[in-house]
Amino acid sequence: MTTTEKGSGPLSGLRILDIATIIAGPMAGSLLADFGAEVVKLELPGVGDGLRGFPPFKENKSLWWKVTNRGKRHGTLDLRKPDGAKLFLELVAQSDVLIENFRPGTLARWGLDIDTLWKANPKLVVLRVSGYGQDGPNATQPGFARIFEAMGGLTHITGDPDRAPVHTGYPLADSIGGIFGAFSICAALLKVKLSGKDEGEEIDLALTEAVLRTLESLAIEYDQLGDVRERVGNKNTYSAPSDVYMTADKRYVSLAGSTNRTFRYNSIAIGQPELVDDERFATNAARVAHTAELDRIFGGWIASHTLEEVLDAFHKANGTIAPIYSIDQIFEDAQFKARNAIVPVEDEDFGEVRMQGLVPRFRNAPGEIRWAAKSLGADNDYIYNRLLNLTEQEIEKYREQEIL
Repeated sequence: MTTTEKGSGPLSGLRILDIATIIAGPMAGSLLADFGAEVVKLELPGVGDGLRGFPPFKENKSLWWKVTNRGKRHGTLDLRKPDGAKLFLELVAQSDVLIENFRPGTLARWGLDIDTLWKANPKLVVLRVSGYGQDGPNATQPGFARIFEAMGGLTHITGDPDRAPVHTGYPLADSIGGIFGAFSICAALLKVKLSGKDEGEEIDLALTEAVLRTLESLAIEYDQLGDVRERVGNKNTYSAPSDVYMTADKRYVSLAGSTNRTFRYNSIAIGQPELVDDERFATNAARVAHTAELDRIFGGWIASHTLEEVLDAFHKANGTIAPIYSIDQIFEDAQFKARNAIVPVEDEDFGEVRMQGLVPRFRNAPGEIRWAAKSLGADNDYIYNRLLNLTEQEIEKYREQEIL
């Protein structure tokens, strides 16, 4: 792998060029930066990544931006101009990975097709993130997370059966894509290393397909049984009791458990251990067939007890229940605190900000979040002077030409 100013973690020594925008591609890059990769993010001069304009804001600074692009080096470059493309290829030659999410064919129109990239660096891994993939009738169509969730099957099964489908309150398709992207890059890099050849890889990640892939049983269920999964609200199609219930003090809890053992523990928690001897509840399949009865039993007990009483009873019985947390409750939860799930991170605007820590954890090479995402072009001098050995005069000339 390319020698870099090393970060801390299992990917230390890896260099990634990130020219993607908004969430999915950049998130893939930040996940790799968390574990030591040097990620150089390049944005259009004077314009920047559109995520910089996403709320929430503090003092006109996007807080979302600071998380999705944390730990990266931030530079500017106009790839559309010949001199910009030349500088870009010089950076490609020093990098292991390129992440891009332009519409299929865009880079090729700028003279940066895959053969040109591989001429500059035969071992380059290129992650192409798009809504529908690099080919097919929808390939050049624009899209956003909600579009991918809708077409990928997620939205259809989300919500109550007697109401319109519901989107989650967060662009999950982009986050799903970011995780698939980081995984696929690591897989491709291993392939390149093991092959021993000067042969890179081109990864075609379609976000609509990534959403569909996460819904594991839907396709085979339809293929083999002809069943079309529909909305069931907060109930669970594969276990019971499993729903969202309100406590006596108007708090919500979520109950789960598909095995006979967990059903026994949950029954003990509500003081009705005899439920395990009822033939209606003897197996998971039988319990699913009698969901309504179990909802009345468990929901009724929970409704007559406070949240503290409910959680205490279930925890003592080793039951499977959880309070439904808002983010402020996550910040105060003892388990999240013990795990340092929310960590302070250095930030150029606010000194320090708190955000999610690293997931998963490595024992011997744990990684780190070096800093929150920076301002536009904050690391131009590092990128062009340290990496490409340009002089201050050359850098200034490119700035005047609006290439940087």
